[in-house]
Amino acid sequence: MKKLILFCSFIVLFSCGNTKTFQSFFNNHKKDLGVTAFQVPNFMRTILTNISPEINSLFGNVKDFKFITFKDISKEKQLTLIQEIDLVTAHNFTDILRTNSVEKTKIISVKEDGNTVTQAIIFNTTLAKSSVFYLKGRFNPNQLKKLSETNQFENLSDKLIQNYQISPKTPNFN
Repeated sequence: MKKLILFCSFIVLFSCGNTKTFQSFFNNHKKDLGVTAFQVPNFMRTILTNISPEINSLFGNVKDFKFITFKDISKEKQLTLIQEIDLVTAHNFTDILRTNSVEKTKIISVKEDGNTVTQAIIFNTTLAKSSVFYLKGRFNPNQLKKLSETNQFENLSDKLIQNYQISPKTPNFN
């Protein structure tokens, strides 16, 4: 009987773990005020491939791409976002870059399969603008780091929003 109670307790504790996925983070925040959220379905990948050669080479391997930006957030909201991203990346992700300062936090965290990155989360936050990118596919980790260091992901979000607002590529997408 004690073994059964112990086993049941273990199951309950295990099932109530503090794991959070990027999809749940995305779903929880995509309706927040001041947020721009973008999820690229397969049929819209042509938008991405026309932005820059670096992005084109990266997105040839993308199976899932999402980003979300927050504008003019409070210090409390910024700390909450950092804590939530920490929960997302705590399970099977490895930080390849993390910088923490009073003004800015930057995190690049990846899941790997051998020498290949299969998922990446790129998180940048300041009080003026915070952004989170999620990529799933097969990538070179050095390429992700280079694109992040040169702010290509920030440029990508601006170009995607601008491209969509000027000329939507798919009918009835509005």
